[in-house]
Amino acid sequence: MRTFYSLSEFSKFARPAGKSVISIGVFDGVHRGHQKIIKTVVGKAKARGFSSVLVTFHPHPATVLNPSKKVPLLISLPHRLRLLEEMGLDYTLVLHFDRKLSQMSARRFIEKILGKISVSEIVVGSNFLFGRGGSGSLTGSGKPSRIHGYKVSRIDTLTSSGKVISSTWIRSLILAGRLGDASGLLSRPVTVLGTVMKGEKRGRIIGYPTANINPHHEAIPPSGVYAVKIKFSGKIYHGILNIGMRPTFDRDSLNDREPTIEAHIFNFHKMIYTNDIEVIFVKKLRKEKRFKDTSTLKKQIKKDEIRAKHIFCHAERRGGGMSP
Repeated sequence: MRTFYSLSEFSKFARPAGKSVISIGVFDGVHRGHQKIIKTVVGKAKARGFSSVLVTFHPHPATVLNPSKKVPLLISLPHRLRLLEEMGLDYTLVLHFDRKLSQMSARRFIEKILGKISVSEIVVGSNFLFGRGGSGSLTGSGKPSRIHGYKVSRIDTLTSSGKVISSTWIRSLILAGRLGDASGLLSRPVTVLGTVMKGEKRGRIIGYPTANINPHHEAIPPSGVYAVKIKFSGKIYHGILNIGMRPTFDRDSLNDREPTIEAHIFNFHKMIYTNDIEVIFVKKLRKEKRFKDTSTLKKQIKKDEIRAKHIFCHAERRGGGMSP
């Protein structure tokens, strides 16, 4: 998959095979509903020898239209692009979303954006609207699909327990710690992509070096200790991860700080500062707690490690299947 960050860049360097089958949307989370749309786009494009193109937006429109409402993204843009690439798309066009774009009429969007992509067919969800105030429809007033010569296919929204699957719902499940439920709606384990930052190296001192992770403003599960898989440089490693305030070390002003995310990767000795790693949540082991000293903490971490390894071993015997 090739990714472009402007329409001019796409027009200059993309080499679509004739016409394109496309979809439009944020696709935050790339959940089951999004996957259904993207698979349809890729399948239709391959069947006709066309290119598959996804038009998406960054930053998330909600952060531009409601800047005072600080809602964490389900996943970051780099994470989203990783997942989209795995689905076999040919091209992704990331449009910068700002106030100017938000005020663009539906017809203007069709003429200025879609007119440059050589669209044969657009695949969208059944409730898809776009343009200023969500007032536009690809098959609405004026029949733009006929005027501009493309076909529109609408995909029924997916539901679970009678409720439409949405990024907002999944985000709320993750924040509440209901990772199994969130995983079911995603059709994959809950994951977080983050950059490894330098920390205070306290873990190294007590014999459990950790990777301190900046999670790119993604939705993070509640505080606690988790068995996790770590994806780095195309390989999967096992480990344990702590989300919280490190109360054993930092006893003061716990309410004034953001929680830290630290992963101890088993049998791993590489220096990976500034690199991105993907954390795959497997199971919560326990709540975070304060220990009277580092010796007691070290003993508990050893118990966490043994339990996590037992979980991984048991899962491998069952064929690799894991659920949070």
